[in-house]
This record gives sequence, structure tokens and C-alpha cells, in this order.
Amino acid sequence: MASSTNHTTVFTEQAPAPIGPYSQGKVFGNLLFTAGQIGLTPSGELADGLQEQTRQAIANLQAVLEAGGANFGSVLKTTIFLKDMNDFGIVNNIYAEAFGDSAPARSTVQAARLPKDALVEIEAIAAVG
Repeated sequence: MASSTNHTTVFTEQAPAPIGPYSQGKVFGNLLFTAGQIGLTPSGELADGLQEQTRQAIANLQAVLEAGGANFGSVLKTTIFLKDMNDFGIVNNIYAEAFGDSAPARSTVQAARLPKDALVEIEAIAAVG
């Protein structure tokens, strides 16, 4: 993690490197804000299909959370972006497997287009420390 006076930049090789001018995450005080994670593997390949993209996005999110000192149990809020809201049920089931009983507050929205034409993107805000 790189540090500045007000915040710390989070980076892990266990998630894909940013594909633009942004960070995988930022810690400010006792909060971690993650960038949206899509179904890219750490090597930069987009997973095939909705289920695999969702599982990869969650794996990426977990890696960024851990690099920032958090975990699924400390996530306070997530936002899920879907290419098609009809995919909600499938994504919701995979999401529920990851978060279990520690379900954070959540918003889910349909987006006209996601980076790399991904089918799903997930971002989080978590408590650290």
C-alpha cells in the first residue's frame, strides 16, 4: 500500500491492475473504498459467461478487500452494476454464497455498458482496523 497524508492506496497482484487512471482501492480513516471489480482475471482475461464473471468479480473484490485490511464480514455497502437486470437472480445467488450472513447494505442497478463489455461489476465500502 502506498500512503499519503490523508489516504492510502491499495494495490494487489491478486486482482487485475486498473485499466484506467484509478486505484483498486483507497483507505481513508477506517474506511476502504474499492473500485468496481469486473470479471477480469488478474492476468487481464475476461471470464466467460455471467456466472464465471460474477465469481471472478467477487474473487477480485475479496483480494482488494484483504489487501486493504478488510474482508466480506467488514463490508458495509456494495453496489452491483448489471448489464441486464434480468441477470439479478443468478448474480444474487453467487453474491449470497460469498457474503453469507454478513450481508451489507446494497444497491443494484442496470448499466447501459460496463468496462470491457462485462456483464457485472461490484464495488464495496468496508470498515478496516
